[in-house]
Amino acid sequence: MKTKTKNNTDTSRGAFTLLEILIAISIVVIIGGVVALQLIDMPQKSRRDAASMQLGTFKTAIQIYVADNGFPPSQRQGLEALVAKPTTPPIPANYRPNGYLDSKTVPKDPWGGDYVYLSPGSDGGLFEIICYGSDGDEGGEGYAADLSSATP
Repeated sequence: MKTKTKNNTDTSRGAFTLLEILIAISIVVIIGGVVALQLIDMPQKSRRDAASMQLGTFKTAIQIYVADNGFPPSQRQGLEALVAKPTTPPIPANYRPNGYLDSKTVPKDPWGGDYVYLSPGSDGGLFEIICYGSDGDEGGEGYAADLSSATP
């Protein structure tokens, strides 16, 4: 309840207490920290997602190459066989005039490294494409973990 003094002025306080200000600042700092951690992590997650999508693109392109020619590119021919007709055996008889990728060069992984092509794959499949992740080395954990076309 508001009280009035003799000269009819309002004596109720309209200011915040120090405790209220500290609580408000603490809440803002906590929320800001959570948001900042999510934003810091986002570029690495985006790179990992981009690498997974690129592996899917390579896998599809090689499957089409196999459907056209009856065999995947050899390990020696590598992923280059998807952008230019191989000149080393086995030479594909039904190679598509524009290759199997939209680009004229094999793209690098999102961290600037090369994808690794194995034929046959390490799991016994016809082929496997590997991205070594953020550290560029085999193995690793988190964003440095390897990605493979052989794993779903």
